[in-house]
Amino acid sequence: MAEDGTDRFYRIIEEGLCIGCGLCQAVAGEHRIRMTKTDAGDLRPVAFGPLDDALVDRIYDVCPGTRVEGLPACATEDDTKIDNVWGPWRRMVRAWAGDPEIRHEGSTGGVLTALAQYLLRSGRVSFILHAKASVTEPTFGERHLSFTEAEVLEGVGSRYGPTAPLIDINDVLDRAEPFAFIGKPCDIAALRNFSRHDVRVNELVAYWLTPVCGGFMPGDGMSGFLDRSHIAADSITSFRYRGRGCPGPTRIEHGDDVTEMHYLDLWGEDASMWTLPWRCKICPDGIGEAADIAASDTWIGGSPNRIESETDLGTNALVARTVRGQELIEAAARDGALTFEYDVTPDDMSMYQPHQMRKKYAAWSRFQGLAELDRLVPETTGLRLSALAGELTDDMTQYQVDGTKRRVAEGKASEPRPSHGTENS
Repeated sequence: MAEDGTDRFYRIIEEGLCIGCGLCQAVAGEHRIRMTKTDAGDLRPVAFGPLDDALVDRIYDVCPGTRVEGLPACATEDDTKIDNVWGPWRRMVRAWAGDPEIRHEGSTGGVLTALAQYLLRSGRVSFILHAKASVTEPTFGERHLSFTEAEVLEGVGSRYGPTAPLIDINDVLDRAEPFAFIGKPCDIAALRNFSRHDVRVNELVAYWLTPVCGGFMPGDGMSGFLDRSHIAADSITSFRYRGRGCPGPTRIEHGDDVTEMHYLDLWGEDASMWTLPWRCKICPDGIGEAADIAASDTWIGGSPNRIESETDLGTNALVARTVRGQELIEAAARDGALTFEYDVTPDDMSMYQPHQMRKKYAAWSRFQGLAELDRLVPETTGLRLSALAGELTDDMTQYQVDGTKRRVAEGKASEPRPSHGTENS
């Protein structure tokens, strides 16, 4: 029997491809699709009534779970360098926020916070669309518009919890003011996809900024962490994942107590220990290829050293992919908003982010494993995945295919269909 529109929509969630960005709610309207907090502690869309095929086709076209593309051709100049792993780039440089307070408060070296403030201070944009800590769900993030430098600073620090930054993108675009968008690479991909359906996106999004992203923590991962830490979820009033150092402590305020621990106590000692959603494990673009600027950590091997991190002031690596991105970071450095240390190369980036390099090489083979099981496979363009897979040995390719199929069989790539729960708006 053929799937109806609603069943086809829910395949995205049930096959582990939803990132909870909220764009489908914006596309459909919250009377038909609404983001909810599930019993498992994730943020997922729930359909209210049947969904027609035309609407679901549109959702498939914009959803970053089903479609991921690289930098638009119109944003890539002829002299832009292209690295098979790290994508288009014009300049790569180690840097940190010029203001020592922002460098300390921010994630790593505070460069995205510094750039957001600089964009407002210089009048290049009217506001910043980004995420800050949720006031109702402290482990979550929530969509926020910052119109002042002080408001940007209120959202400082990484948010690794569920966040729906595009939940009301139509209302944001209705403001008809130029803005910068700071989101995860998959959020950037979603809004780039949406630009094909709404011309205002390219007219109004003046700058696209992203962190190089290792993934975010799903509800079961957070529940496990809180259980191990003997902290009741309903007692939490504030949750800071990192910041105030590099990476800085994970700080949890709960009841009358404050618990601080090392960042590695939250995530684990290396990438193999991270608790991630399935979509993050097969991500074809954690490095933000569709952004003007991507900012990464610079820990050798991809993870901080417990002892060295106590005195690490924080240094980011900035990847300027477009002329606009390069001009911005160089102007910010000239005006003191950023401090440049020295330029780096794609090989340096792979040394800082080896897990990103490995995931990029493996993505095509993992997608082949999904295809062999008739699962949904994200459509990708401009990410060079097959070329990278061609550099792998046949044994390694088969290892990735078989590993993907095994995880599907074990249920690690699936989620239950969400039911009506706690609305997130």
